[in-house]
Amino acid sequence: MDVRDIIKRPVITEASSDAMAEKKYTFEVDVKANKTQVKDAVQEIFGVQVEKVNIMNYKGKFKRMGKHAGYTNKRRKAIVKLTADSKEIELFEA
Repeated sequence: MDVRDIIKRPVITEASSDAMAEKKYTFEVDVKANKTQVKDAVQEIFGVQVEKVNIMNYKGKFKRMGKHAGYTNKRRKAIVKLTADSKEIELFEA
């Protein structure tokens, strides 16, 4: 699996913006990726040192469109904490 396939997109919410002050960045990641793969991908893509990775799984929500019913895709979110001497990730500065 390529590192660009592991990290799907950044998650930018009010809570994740507040966590950036503590050098914690939130990403939506592939549902099959583990903590080690996420850590290696962030280090390679952004050129930073990762101290810790926390991962959360989200089930798909039940949705209806008329008589058709189903579930949305399940998701996986990773919160990556950088080391104290590591630089900021430029993607989030704008």
